[in-house]
Amino acid sequence: MKLSRLLLSALMATNLLPVMVATAHAEADPKLWPVMKEAFFAKREMQEVDFIKIDAPRRAESGAQVPVTYSIDNAAANGVVIKKLYAFVDANPIPVTATYHLTEALGNFQLATRIRFETDAFVRLVGETADGKLYLASREIRAAGGCGGMVENDEAAVRNAAGKIKLKVDEPVKFGSAISTTFNIKHIMRTGLQRDLVSQGYVPAFYINKTEFVYNGKPVMTVDVGVGTAEDPYFKFHFVPDAPGKLEVTATDNEGKVFTHAIDVKG
Repeated sequence: MKLSRLLLSALMATNLLPVMVATAHAEADPKLWPVMKEAFFAKREMQEVDFIKIDAPRRAESGAQVPVTYSIDNAAANGVVIKKLYAFVDANPIPVTATYHLTEALGNFQLATRIRFETDAFVRLVGETADGKLYLASREIRAAGGCGGMVENDEAAVRNAAGKIKLKVDEPVKFGSAISTTFNIKHIMRTGLQRDLVSQGYVPAFYINKTEFVYNGKPVMTVDVGVGTAEDPYFKFHFVPDAPGKLEVTATDNEGKVFTHAIDVKG
């Protein structure tokens, strides 16, 4: 929330906030990123690289569910080890879709997910090393209407369904090699920017804000989840199990509820 307030102040100071509103459903605006970069990373140096990659459609069918795949080519990185990966949609009202805390257990990092777009924008991935060096990758995507709008939900059904988790690994499992893992949690992921169809008032934010994956007691990946992540958060990623064991996930939402699930991984 502090970072969001800083960004809002920066946009207002540079007169770019009215531009963001006025250019809804317009082409992505490259002028937004320098302001956002300054708000989040101050004057820290940032190098554009091609070893961090974003795979996504040039034009998405729906701004509410835009599929993207993030990857890091370790060989091309030439010794650069990314420990934290920030994912932004630079024209969204709340631009950080998620922050990924990475470990060696992920091997050659690759993750597919679904995110929201309020209007045409650039996806920006900023990778950070343990010593604070920053690296940037960007991709333009055309999509709109995924953050606000009107909603009409059965509140009891929404609450009853929230937190149901599906977690699986692809078989056969070969220990010491990367395996594909799919996580999906049922959750409405309300942004706080949507209006109730009847009252016309804003519907309070209600979203998953963190997921932690652990294998045999050791961290695999932690995701700080933002409201720019699409409804029913989905992460498909690879990790490298070194022996039979248990993969566990713990998810929390912004109201403090905790959801857990675990599966046995066998060879």
